[in-house]
Amino acid sequence: MNKIIMALDQGTSSSRTVLFNERGEAIASDNQEFESSFPHSGWVEQDPQEIWLSQKNTIERALSKASLKMSDITAIGITNQRETTIAWNKETGIPVGKAIVWQCRRTADFCQELIQEGFDKTIREKTGLVTDSYFSGTKMRWILNHVPDAKDLAKAGKLVFGTVDSWLIWKLTGGKVHATDVTNASRTLIYNIFENQWDQEILNRLDVPIECLPEVKGSSEIIGHTDPGDWGSEIPICGVAGDQQAALFGQACFEKGMAKNTYGTGCFMLINSGTTPKLSDHGLLTTIAWKLGDEVTYALEGSVFMGGALIQWQRDNLNLFSDAAETESMANSISDTGGLYIVPAFVGLGAPHWDSYARGLMIGITRDTGKKQIVRAALEAIAYQSYDLLKCMENDTNTELKVLRVDGGATANNFLCQFQADILQLDVSRPKIIETTAMGAAFLAGLAVGVWKDLDHITQMWQEDRRFAPQKNQQEIDTLLKGWQKALDRSKKWIS
Repeated sequence: MNKIIMALDQGTSSSRTVLFNERGEAIASDNQEFESSFPHSGWVEQDPQEIWLSQKNTIERALSKASLKMSDITAIGITNQRETTIAWNKETGIPVGKAIVWQCRRTADFCQELIQEGFDKTIREKTGLVTDSYFSGTKMRWILNHVPDAKDLAKAGKLVFGTVDSWLIWKLTGGKVHATDVTNASRTLIYNIFENQWDQEILNRLDVPIECLPEVKGSSEIIGHTDPGDWGSEIPICGVAGDQQAALFGQACFEKGMAKNTYGTGCFMLINSGTTPKLSDHGLLTTIAWKLGDEVTYALEGSVFMGGALIQWQRDNLNLFSDAAETESMANSISDTGGLYIVPAFVGLGAPHWDSYARGLMIGITRDTGKKQIVRAALEAIAYQSYDLLKCMENDTNTELKVLRVDGGATANNFLCQFQADILQLDVSRPKIIETTAMGAAFLAGLAVGVWKDLDHITQMWQEDRRFAPQKNQQEIDTLLKGWQKALDRSKKWIS
């Protein structure tokens, strides 16, 4: 029988299960959305039990769609929303409060305290990250200090912390395994990516007991098995990576200098920076891409906060169109924006600017400006922001990219892909399988159990759907980028 890999893709707003065969083809999938709650301004929470049940339901339905049982699965891979933090009682398995989502800003004041005392430099030098409430460590501290009984449970040795991958592993194994992988650990603010271990100095400053933390495993090794009492079979869980690292792996960016950009709600660009970690000089994050065997591969990462969300805003708030698919023909129906620029700094600017005081603007409006110009300017803004990330990556790595691999829902827009190629002056490559996040988790799991023998085997399976080559000349590009930079400068430090 054809070997089947199950990929669990647990995201911020929904959980998915995708079943892949040995040829890397998706044979069945299922998706279920779940809710976030916003109890205070800037707070974002989720119910850990809802996260689990949504994932469990998609597992069962995907198997049903494929007329399979769990015993037919060869291996399980997990990819997940990163940084979201859950605490639970390890004796009862019951969560201690809500999951604190990566978007939550409740620990911003404490992060500012760390910055003012200069401890952010220690964090940067050890973790490769900036001191921000985005990451997991300060969330753990908040839970200990604010959730009833959390500190007492920790003192009694009964409290455990985990990111979403750890929670899923715990549930799948019937509470037998408390583990995470290096990619998720590297996003916690408390993991030393140079020594590849939890950092005691940072843990001491954050008052987080190391005993509460999961064991850190590689990205492609057997971590545990499904509980036969719950699932009827012991299936190995053996591929784990945070969503953006999984997408990098799913795009087969295995060589140093290969990069991918995922166009979703935001845009996340990662470049394989090799086996030696390097701190960015240009506002990017240094993170672990994956660990295979004893070898750790690192990446530089840049994130854009508003990518596809800008198009969603134009649809839902401005009613410029009813379906995002319409934006391609609208943009192509005119030759340019007429000098219109949009800077989508709705919640500030991410990498490489890190300006939380920037705000969105639309500038260059004339009497000729209409719907089509506004829509085209939005698509161009996504590409301009990605240009800023890529140039920082090239400067940090002293390499000049020849091709950028792209994925995510917005890559269905051919205008966006073509303009991205033009503005970058390099080829943009879109794969046949755009489910690269789930695909990456499947590849990591299959690699661990010999479904795919090595990285070369996976590379051969990756297939290009379409390549977009630059069509504009350098003079045109320079003029467009000059306008973008002027608009960008005007958006910065808008509020205080």
